[in-house]
Amino acid sequence: LLNHGISHELMDRVEAATKEHYRRFREQRFKEFAAKALEAGEKVDSDNLDWESTFFLRHLPVSNISEVPDLDDSYRKSVKEFAVELEKLAERLLDLLCEDLGLEKGYLKRAFHGSDGKPTFGTKVSNYPPCPKPELINGLRAHTDAGGIILLFQDDQVSGLQLLKDGNWVDVPPLRHSIVINIGDQLEVITNGRYKSVMHRVVAQSDGNRMSIASFYNPGSDAVIFPAPALVEAEEKKEVYPKFVFEDYMKLYLRQKFQAKEP
Repeated sequence: LLNHGISHELMDRVEAATKEHYRRFREQRFKEFAAKALEAGEKVDSDNLDWESTFFLRHLPVSNISEVPDLDDSYRKSVKEFAVELEKLAERLLDLLCEDLGLEKGYLKRAFHGSDGKPTFGTKVSNYPPCPKPELINGLRAHTDAGGIILLFQDDQVSGLQLLKDGNWVDVPPLRHSIVINIGDQLEVITNGRYKSVMHRVVAQSDGNRMSIASFYNPGSDAVIFPAPALVEAEEKKEVYPKFVFEDYMKLYLRQKFQAKEP
């Protein structure tokens, strides 16, 4: 998505600060981890290991940005500004999905609300450093995203993101100032399968450090998720998915994230 309305100046600030933060505070730690992993050689358990350096930021229902260590004030300010813009974009996209599905405007946004009237919204900040033996390890193992709608601001120079389409892995090429939009498991459920959660992965690269800033607009922890009745009735078919509480789903997901997905 290119015409997303987020200023390129803000995106450039966030990108520069993220790369500088990795260089100053995380690169050496990752090199120490990598040395141990590579010493193991063929003994590396690639089914349980990813070649990434990651930290998490929470925006809603309560921000934790002021508590995250090693972030300078200008980085915190830029990330907060970026999160506000991404939240607006996510909600605009949800309304466009409502229009496409024939649902009342605002239905998907309300479906994400917990008892406090808010979704959960957070960001995973990742760097995928160059890997001298990319054949031994994944950048990030194949999985679908548990949440609702995902907005990815990725490196515009170093590739690695792939999605599964018709049984084949397809590259998602870097594109400057773009936001990659992905559908998560909760939207697959609410749309009763009309939209599918996309299986994707990151392939480790031998050259370049890939930046990834993935923001997840998800249901509130106690939101009850189920197929939209209007879609079930319109399509004259049964609910394909059961009703559940998002927090319960997340507990199961975290245990099974990288396992084969049930049909």
